[in-house]
Amino acid sequence: MRRALELARLGDATPGANGIGCVIVRNGVMLAESHNECGIRHDPTAHAEMVAIRRACEALAADDLRGATLYSTLQPCGMCTMALLWAKLSRVVYGAKRGQVHEMYFEDRNLDTIDFICDAYRDDLSVTGGVLALECAGFYVPAGAPLPEAEKVNL
Repeated sequence: MRRALELARLGDATPGANGIGCVIVRNGVMLAESHNECGIRHDPTAHAEMVAIRRACEALAADDLRGATLYSTLQPCGMCTMALLWAKLSRVVYGAKRGQVHEMYFEDRNLDTIDFICDAYRDDLSVTGGVLALECAGFYVPAGAPLPEAEKVNL
């Protein structure tokens, strides 16, 4: 998670990126890492988790990441959650939880993406949230904070 935090700091300081960091590790070896690159790539799917999953799969020339752990500074959104399920990651560890950040980081008022992980047709998948949560949450707009409409990126 410390490396994911470093990537979040890098993303926060990079034009076209933002402060969500992600690392994928298997057997103690880092397979891939990223921060959000949506503005850099002009691609709304270039979230940190999506980019890291793509890089890990390319590095392994495989689409199966069983045995790997994904570390993210923020609870994965719906898109990233579905991708990590399809990539067959074995473990998800995230920092800031949904309730600690502004609603604009998620797609739905009532649906918690962690439910998809817990309810997946997989018995080999685990999830741990709240790791270094306060440090991770510092990169994001707090829950309930007033924002001008133009800054509400997903609403």
